[in-house]
Amino acid sequence: MKSALRYIISLGLAGGLIWFVFKDIDLDDMLKRFAQADWRWIALSCVLLIFAHITRAWRWGMLMEPLGYKPKLLNSTVSVLTGYFANYIVPRMGEVTRCGTLYRLEKIPVNLSFGTVVAERIFDVIILLGLIGLNFILEFDRLSSFFTEMFQSKIQGSGQPQTGPNVFLIIGGIFFLAGIIALIVILRSSALRDKLMQNAIVQKIVGFLQGMLEGLLSVRKLKNPGLFFLSTAMIWIFYYLVSYVLFFCIPETSQLGLLAGLTLLVVGSIGMTAPTQGGIGAYHLLVGSVMVLYGLTQKDGITLATFIHGTQMLFMLVVGAFAFLFVLVQNKATDEPVAAVTNN
Repeated sequence: MKSALRYIISLGLAGGLIWFVFKDIDLDDMLKRFAQADWRWIALSCVLLIFAHITRAWRWGMLMEPLGYKPKLLNSTVSVLTGYFANYIVPRMGEVTRCGTLYRLEKIPVNLSFGTVVAERIFDVIILLGLIGLNFILEFDRLSSFFTEMFQSKIQGSGQPQTGPNVFLIIGGIFFLAGIIALIVILRSSALRDKLMQNAIVQKIVGFLQGMLEGLLSVRKLKNPGLFFLSTAMIWIFYYLVSYVLFFCIPETSQLGLLAGLTLLVVGSIGMTAPTQGGIGAYHLLVGSVMVLYGLTQKDGITLATFIHGTQMLFMLVVGAFAFLFVLVQNKATDEPVAAVTNN
């Protein structure tokens, strides 16, 4: 019942976001523009996406080697694909499905493989945070003006006087400094620290940070840490290229540059973490809004977001379905000899 309620809420959230994004969009015009797209770039994007998932499966196998398991790359890749397939149907089910599929194919215990998935996600979060920082450094003027205008519009809408961007930077700096001072005081006072640790929210935050640290330190157990970091870099390079090459499918977006691709990667990755099926709605809203910074209209930004998300989702649903059928066939082939021996 709890899972069904969570699914209904995520579906309702996705539906609400989709309605908000597309309420002023001419869908017939959007479909016509899709029909005129250069599908050769779409094919290249799909090939790059497959390479990204194969590389992810390769990296996943490295994390399981110190545990005494070395799954076949094919089986790891199939497990990764079924995980993404499940994530487009039920949010947050991808990790569990991936580990369950690997158990069916390789008999690796789910609790062990799930631990490696958690460690893998920690590294991805760290990479994403680094990319967010890099994006702000390289595109500070664009992004700072975007967020400043957004806050100003909220204040003006509430009847408050307009505040300049320098004031926002000063206020942000004051809050940041106050937070650092408060943290130092808490850490130096054992009584305050113990009392704070009794709070459930604080416990979750500390547990998450400890998990991140353990995940970082787990790389020391790898047989070849260099290959692990290389594969991590390759995954994110592929992710970048998967979306970037789709710029050239539509004339309105073909002039976008490399930095626009970085912004798309960062904002799109944040949108994909939303508690909806495959980031539906949140991805469209964030990408459609931020692409305005690069000279696109809101309509063109939403068209680009829909094109990128739609092609990736349809491709992953098809490939994921084939991966799921592969698992069923493999299980049937494995079970038949057992059944024959039993009958004899």
